[in-house]
Amino acid sequence: MSSPAVEPGTKLAERFRLEDRVHESGGATLWKAIDEVLARPVAVHTFDPDFPRLNEVVTAARAASRLTDPRLTQVFDATEDDGHSYVVSEWVSGETLTDMITSGPLDPERAAALVAEAAEALAHAHEADQAHLCLTPEHLVWTAGGTVKLLGVGVDAVLADVTSEDAARADAEGLGRLLYAGLTGHWPGDEQEGGLPAAPMDDGHFCTPRQVTAGVPGYLDTITCRALLPESRRGLEPLTTPVEVAEALASVPRPMPTPTPMPAASSPLPPVTASRSDGLNTAAPQRPSTPPPMQYHHQPRPAGGGMLGKVAMTLVVLLVMVAVGLGAWTLGRSIGNAGTPTAEQTVTPTVTTSTATREVKPASVTGFDPLGDHEERGELALYAVDGKPSTDWHSESYDSEDFGRLKDGVGLILDMGQSVPVKQVSVDFGAASGGAAELRVGDSQDLGSMAVVQKFTDAAGKKTFTTDSPQKGRYVLIWFTKMPTYQGKFRGTVVDVKIFATK
Repeated sequence: MSSPAVEPGTKLAERFRLEDRVHESGGATLWKAIDEVLARPVAVHTFDPDFPRLNEVVTAARAASRLTDPRLTQVFDATEDDGHSYVVSEWVSGETLTDMITSGPLDPERAAALVAEAAEALAHAHEADQAHLCLTPEHLVWTAGGTVKLLGVGVDAVLADVTSEDAARADAEGLGRLLYAGLTGHWPGDEQEGGLPAAPMDDGHFCTPRQVTAGVPGYLDTITCRALLPESRRGLEPLTTPVEVAEALASVPRPMPTPTPMPAASSPLPPVTASRSDGLNTAAPQRPSTPPPMQYHHQPRPAGGGMLGKVAMTLVVLLVMVAVGLGAWTLGRSIGNAGTPTAEQTVTPTVTTSTATREVKPASVTGFDPLGDHEERGELALYAVDGKPSTDWHSESYDSEDFGRLKDGVGLILDMGQSVPVKQVSVDFGAASGGAAELRVGDSQDLGSMAVVQKFTDAAGKKTFTTDSPQKGRYVLIWFTKMPTYQGKFRGTVVDVKIFATK
């Protein structure tokens, strides 16, 4: 007897309602579903009755369900029967590495931090004899909650029918490919992956990251080559396991989780989007926790007290009433005398008016260093206006807050395309501390001709400039005059900037 067709609306185990078909390949279908018991989205894999590796997939999923590293997607259920066989796991919402590097390579430290997290998670999986073998940029996700998730451990290899005689070496090379992609925006594989351009070749070998992208630190170039291109680093020990890759990247600063504001009690959950993967694309955003209600502790009233206690209480109440009456009378006289205008005084009511504003998107953004011979990290400039808390523009790193006395400042300049009446500018300087910055507006990119409209004595956190009289200008410049501290050095950061003009 054939199994009933699996269609949207099908409910598995009287609990998991299939909603949207996300991906289908080789007899396996990935669905977005709803866990009606826990009211959360989940990922569900279903399989055709003739799927050749059904038993192996279910076995691998059950083994993966025992992994406890939070950076690995969690498997909730795996069932094989004559009706519907399926695997249920988390539903992951966020940006894949592919999404992050579509417009170009990441900041080297950020790319290394993401891969370092993945390497540590994969090292834990290998301790439990679980491998990945199919690492691509689609499997590495920066979640909506500001954490790293590695998709498909233990399951995707079975789905794709991929095996390896040396799983540790295969996964170490896979991590090297992810790091290469993050550093260069190119994919070092036999085929293009996720629309990324293929890595350039030199004498039959992939070019090293530093040969592809300027500014890649030497130590990250070396780590990538040791994991992926050992022929480029003769004399150095290759990295042959995820543990060794994790140890090599151990000193890289890690990305900070993005704080998520608590929505109002009546607000619906935000929409959930999935990161596409050939395997288990998982991970549901967790429902925000609700703070417990206030608890009030009532002191028990003492027993007894007798007549003496009642008399004392009455006297206290009378004294309080007298004190309150005297205070109110004195305050009333003071207010009455002060509130009467004299002949020389005129009382003018304050009129509050609100001015409608609109957000203005810049036509272009670039690093600004009028005294240097290049743009100050211009390749990162668009990250300051992409609205993503996981990306940022930042300057070069300096040895002192005064730029080593080489220049007066550096910054980020936004070109509006035309002169606009700037009413408000909000800038998120990130988690650095110290430093100082100016906000300048003008119709010319000449530093001296731009008016200083605001000075920030602490270039850290979120700052907002608002003026009653809009300042007209085509260019808005965030100009660092002192650099904030950063990992023992000094550099300026702009995570996000928004500009509002009057209508």
